[in-house]
Amino acid sequence: MVEEEGAIAEPAVVGVSAEARSDGLVTGLARPLSAPRSLQRVLSDYLSLTKPGVMSLLLVTEYLAMVTAARGFPGWGLSLAALVGGAFASGGASAINCWFDRDIDAVMGRTRNRPVPAGRISPGRAIVFGLVLSAAGIGVFYALVNPLAALLSLAGGAFYVFVYTFWLKRTTKENIVIGGAAGAIPPLVGWAAVTHSVGPVGVALFALVFLWTPPHFWALSLIVRRDYAAVSVPMRPVAVGVGRTRSGIVTYAVLMVVASLALALWLGPLELVVAAVLGGGFLYLALQVLRERQGMRWARQLFRYSIVYLFAFFLGTALVAALAR
Repeated sequence: MVEEEGAIAEPAVVGVSAEARSDGLVTGLARPLSAPRSLQRVLSDYLSLTKPGVMSLLLVTEYLAMVTAARGFPGWGLSLAALVGGAFASGGASAINCWFDRDIDAVMGRTRNRPVPAGRISPGRAIVFGLVLSAAGIGVFYALVNPLAALLSLAGGAFYVFVYTFWLKRTTKENIVIGGAAGAIPPLVGWAAVTHSVGPVGVALFALVFLWTPPHFWALSLIVRRDYAAVSVPMRPVAVGVGRTRSGIVTYAVLMVVASLALALWLGPLELVVAAVLGGGFLYLALQVLRERQGMRWARQLFRYSIVYLFAFFLGTALVAALAR
């Protein structure tokens, strides 16, 4: 178990610990399927496979990147098509992630009640659901938005599934740093949906989300590090210790704020105000996390604020772009 400065330098087993298996918590498959349930509960479980909380962040960054690119409202048809395509593609990738991670999800406290490890949806149905949703998302982008947006969406989903979920998550402490590229793709998709290209502002928004991801997720992993240690997943607090994770949060927070300020090169001085105000709050909380010696109060506050930050920054950027029209 990892305490304040401890670390598991090289997890001996990638996956579920021997103790968890011996306790009968995990068999490598899901628990036996439960008794028949109402249609509403079944639909709710399938919806939860798509990770709606994560999806909402991805759709916000995609759509507000569209508003930024259009310097205003992109139009009802394009907006609806891009949001539906994004929801399907994101939800499909998340469902595949839930299918693959069902063994470790059955052990970790915050995930053991997910539909697949809890036995409410079979692994076979989960993977089919994920593949169908993913294909539908790419199809919507290709048919109703444009081929470049479809290609970028496909690249983001493939990176999340094959590079992060199947490979990086269980093998390296840099899983979130590299894997964060998948979650940074939606702004590029949104930009391409409007402009049929990938411009410098779209790339800058990609960079911002890419740099935002480590401090956001490391704040959470500090709080639930014992869960990750129990299943030998080398998230940063498990692999290098709490102290180095705290310092890493500050480093990436600084880089993120610098990237946000750089957007003023294209969007003007009002963007500096948005970046400075929101970034100042992020840096303050990151420094409090660094100074914290007992408990995880500031880590929790940073995790919550990071979500607000992403919504507010993209909204502020879209408003700045619309005002500058």
